[in-house]
Amino acid sequence: MSLPDRIDPRPPRRIYRWDLDKTYLQTDFESLRDLFRTAFQKAHEKVAVPGASTLIRELAESGDTRLCIVSGSPKQMRAVLEEKLKLDGVQWDEFVLKDNVSNLLRGRFRALRGQVGYKLPVILESRVNAPVEAEEVLFGDDAEADAFIYSLYADLIAGRVDERVLSQVLEAGGVYPDDVARVHEAWKKIPVADPVRRIFIHLDRLTPPAHFTPYGPRVVPIFNYFQAALVLLADGHLTAPQVLKIAVEMVQTAGHNILTLSNSFQDLLRRGLPLQQAAIALSQAMEGPNALLKAMRPVPDILAAFSKRLAALGTQPPPPRVQAVDYVSLISHALPRTHKGRSTKPGA
Repeated sequence: MSLPDRIDPRPPRRIYRWDLDKTYLQTDFESLRDLFRTAFQKAHEKVAVPGASTLIRELAESGDTRLCIVSGSPKQMRAVLEEKLKLDGVQWDEFVLKDNVSNLLRGRFRALRGQVGYKLPVILESRVNAPVEAEEVLFGDDAEADAFIYSLYADLIAGRVDERVLSQVLEAGGVYPDDVARVHEAWKKIPVADPVRRIFIHLDRLTPPAHFTPYGPRVVPIFNYFQAALVLLADGHLTAPQVLKIAVEMVQTAGHNILTLSNSFQDLLRRGLPLQQAAIALSQAMEGPNALLKAMRPVPDILAAFSKRLAALGTQPPPPRVQAVDYVSLISHALPRTHKGRSTKPGA
């Protein structure tokens, strides 16, 4: 008897890791009332950050990517969150939520707000089964410790962090012994590689971008997902027409306009990101035969505004320098924001 042919999916060439609250979803946890309202929202009532769902769909177009979502939202919200993602046309490969009921029952109160002991072992365990050559881009926000955790993750698997530093970080982060063991166990299984290309931090709290300077140029703070799309165009993850789709969607449905997108472009240039070729690619995309893009009225005006802003900027500042991250001096970034000593001052 012959076996039916089976076509296995291609191994992922790129892995995109996303947080949900304040990264993908517009979520407000500032008060107990806000917390309850968020907890009882239905899927259609939840609102995605403008451009986020379009960006995810465009990144998946190549067919050899993997979307991994790790959220601090409780497991009890899985059904409504999955429904929201489906409504947005987002398909995922991995979706992990926090088990805070178990934390409560076990008396693990530090784990309720702590992120290092939750996210770090989860993404390390996910990387264990990834192809060594698969590149990664991570998306988080400035509400918690995403820049710290993601950078630590990247440097752990690249062999740039030793056990002494890791132990100090886990102790300062209030990580429980069983999660410490998970971190070490997964870390030792991962072949040494340097796959993390970018870490995007959505500035939901409008934290000054300079706050993230100690993490080096790999971490890119963004005020919106058009900025992320521009950097991903320069990095080769998106094409110019795909970036234009994101720009148009943000103009037509999310209240953005020519001025805000032009300012977003210029903001990245002032920070030294090398986007001149991206600007050229966007202009060339409009000169091609893509009738759909030409029919979208905001696009030519946006590109004209970009050209004026580029000309007005003059000489671009040098790109941020690559530097080793001093995780010991940045340990306060690993703590919950309400923790004593947590600061959002630049370089703190």
